[in-house]
Amino acid sequence: MKTITTQQITEAVRQLCMDVSYDLPQDVEAALEQGLAKEESSFGKYCLEQIIHNCHLAREHRQAMCQDTGIAVVYLYIGQDVHIIGGSLADAVNEGVRQGYEDGYLRKSVVEEPLFERMNTGDNTPAVMHMELVPGDQLRIMVVPKGAGSENMGAMKMLKPADGLEGAKQFILDTVRNAGGNPCPPIVVGIGVGGTMEKAPMLAKQALTREIGSRNPNPLYAKLEEELLEAINNMGIGPQGLGGRVTALAVHIEYYPTHIAMLPVAVNINCHAARHKEVVL
Repeated sequence: MKTITTQQITEAVRQLCMDVSYDLPQDVEAALEQGLAKEESSFGKYCLEQIIHNCHLAREHRQAMCQDTGIAVVYLYIGQDVHIIGGSLADAVNEGVRQGYEDGYLRKSVVEEPLFERMNTGDNTPAVMHMELVPGDQLRIMVVPKGAGSENMGAMKMLKPADGLEGAKQFILDTVRNAGGNPCPPIVVGIGVGGTMEKAPMLAKQALTREIGSRNPNPLYAKLEEELLEAINNMGIGPQGLGGRVTALAVHIEYYPTHIAMLPVAVNINCHAARHKEVVL
């Protein structure tokens, strides 16, 4: 049995919130560099050069790479042999988000109630938390800030099983095409297939945290990822939606068993600032 204090959790989340806003993951930056080498449009190349330069400046000066520092999505993979002491786990995470966004001079974008008054909470809390119990005696914390520009372009549809593979592909490609330049391409496309109405979107968002260029271990889904990436990059949307060959850096698909009468499909799009960082306690 391993004991972890809520203070340790708060400090870890605080640091992750700042680091993830300043320091683009190396796999994403490498994919942008590869995209620059592939891009045929001169204006597309210019956009990619500016994006990469911005990432370097953010890392060097420890300033947010994008003014939309997002709503904090926090994944907690809790080992079965972990004992958390010192208070509420959720409160510890929210305190870490509160401190991180304040100390890191990050924009606070969360409103307390969504339909009527929409008053800002003032500290970017509460976070959206996903907790999963896993084997072992470690706590893995991953912070994924999600900006509205890309999140608003996602979609979910309950297809009929008869719609099959072609129906799913059409829905995915239509979603990306309709998004156009709004999610600040080049994008990462996360796709969730199966489960239920709530499971598919969760899979789609988790797919965004995979290493760029990784493939689903199921060869059928790996092939589909490649096909969709090629189709998306043939749309001509290009960097920042201004035309070109590099619309997407990657397509990642996650799937889950589903009911015989269902075919849920969800698409979650991430902008080129595909931010995610984790720590293990």
